[in-house]
Amino acid sequence: QVQLVESGGGLVQAGGSLRLSCAASGRSFSLYSMGWFRQAPGKEREFVAAIRRSDARTYYADSVKGRFTISRDNAENTAYLQMNSLKPEDTAVYYCAARKYPIVVITTSGYDYWGQGTQVTVSS
Repeated sequence: QVQLVESGGGLVQAGGSLRLSCAASGRSFSLYSMGWFRQAPGKEREFVAAIRRSDARTYYADSVKGRFTISRDNAENTAYLQMNSLKPEDTAVYYCAARKYPIVVITTSGYDYWGQGTQVTVSS
């Protein structure tokens, strides 16, 4: 089992940057593929980015491709989401999630563990 804690959210102006962190407990972080999702008010939770456990291959939603970068540091048991060129439509609660399988999926049901979320607000 793994526990996830997100941090790094906040208020930023459009065009700005934020770096989210997801700290994982336990000693098996390297065995999990990691994902980031977000949920805006009144909307369903949606896939943002994921990184595979085996080779750190990355995947992105079209809406963030070229602006966001997911990464992981297995020695630090932490996953990151670097967000650049932020837009007001990026405003949401951002969640990290862990999946016990090497194949990355973009559906919420494919992840076994979730953090509590961190708020990101982008002002225009």
